[in-house]
Amino acid sequence: MSPHPSPRRLPALVSLLASVALALGVTLALGTTSASAANILANPGFESGSLSGWTCTGTSSVVSTQAHDGSHSLSAAPSGSDTGQCSQQVTVQPNTAYKLSAWVQGSYVYLGVSGSAVQNTWTPGATGWQQLSLSFTTGSSTSLTVYLHGWYGQPAYLADDVSLDGPGTPPTTSTSPTTPTTPTTPPTTTTTSTPPHNGDLPKHILTGYWQNFDNGAKTLKLADVPTTYNVIAIAFADATTTPGAVSFTLDPALSSKLGGYTDAQFRADIKTVQARGQKVIISVGGEKGTISVGDSQSASNFANSVKQLISTYGFDGVDIDLENGINATYMGQALRSIHDGGGSVITMAPQTIDMQSTQGGYFQLALNVKDILTVVNMQYYNSGAMNGCNGNVYSQGTVDFLTALSCIQLQGGLRADQVAFGLPSSGSAAGGGYQSPSNVVSAMNCMAKGTGCASFKPSTTYPEFRGAMTWSINWDASNGYSFATTVSAGLKNLP
Repeated sequence: MSPHPSPRRLPALVSLLASVALALGVTLALGTTSASAANILANPGFESGSLSGWTCTGTSSVVSTQAHDGSHSLSAAPSGSDTGQCSQQVTVQPNTAYKLSAWVQGSYVYLGVSGSAVQNTWTPGATGWQQLSLSFTTGSSTSLTVYLHGWYGQPAYLADDVSLDGPGTPPTTSTSPTTPTTPTTPPTTTTTSTPPHNGDLPKHILTGYWQNFDNGAKTLKLADVPTTYNVIAIAFADATTTPGAVSFTLDPALSSKLGGYTDAQFRADIKTVQARGQKVIISVGGEKGTISVGDSQSASNFANSVKQLISTYGFDGVDIDLENGINATYMGQALRSIHDGGGSVITMAPQTIDMQSTQGGYFQLALNVKDILTVVNMQYYNSGAMNGCNGNVYSQGTVDFLTALSCIQLQGGLRADQVAFGLPSSGSAAGGGYQSPSNVVSAMNCMAKGTGCASFKPSTTYPEFRGAMTWSINWDASNGYSFATTVSAGLKNLP
């Protein structure tokens, strides 16, 4: 990253009456905001012996060898690029309470809804069947999608006895394919209330760094960050005298320049931007960051201190931007502990030299935590010339530099949804490597669609390519948000 601080979630009788009423074509009113107890899903127990009523991706089937109740259940197998999702669209009443439940078996099995309501729950897996359930209230829309899915590369999961209790109309034929909200990283704990913050990140995202200091770029209150930024990384957490541990304090000089911006206002602003759908993570490091995690004790100190910041401020996760070396083993342990403690968004911002080989510490770390990693925003700046995946040398500031270097990460084992371009938002934001936002859009199109390439063109397209990051939001604000405006528009045009 750029220098710090220089340029860089009814009784049985009622159920019977509701069922009878539905059979007679009568609506049983129990209040305008309460759901009557009637399962409105088609083929909820898969007892038809088929997937009738459900639309599935990947390898999915109905099996008779294992069932929670009755004689059949759903079996769906995720792959390296597919979660094995089965979904069903139903018509619901607006502004009405519903309850969704299912019995599942397997690792990282999700149950959720999208459309008129957005919510999910999950399990990391256990022996035998277990029930997932969630309660929600619909919005103004009458279209709701219920979905189940596993996780990339995990074994096949089982599902049975799916129930959506409430007033509505079940489909009479197979539903059309839908794309409900899918989390980007698997959790490691079970919840039945608030879904992980990372669960509703868009397919393609723009990340930006918010400067907790004044270095000449436009100073901003957190709530002033435009919604074109999906992830806001707070730069930076500070090292403490305890090895590995970090802390965060709102910079007094920044606070003064913003008219007395207080810690309480900053915390309130975090909630404000999260309510807008943005994620806020705490970034650790920067060019002058001195945090070192090189043994089990410092790993524990680091994890515990970050988890404390997540608890105190409500951060959605952590960004690793260490530029003085990294220990993949111990930082990996720390990140898993942070993820277990609620840090669902895990990002990294390595320098180009850090991702040239899978033998490097950063690359090893990314691969070690691939199952919980959100995205790697490599810094394609302050770099000079580097080798591309085809062995040719490319100079920073070009489309080829972005595409040829990103394919090293893809060929090295990261998924396309875990790779994004990191660029300075203006010429003032970095010592070198700035290029126009239109170049960034061309490079994203090259990776995702095979169009807009320069001399280098990847051997395949990567429709899941995640997006871009910029240092910094403040420098972008100083430049009229040229970077965010152009790049976010480009992200909307990706597959």
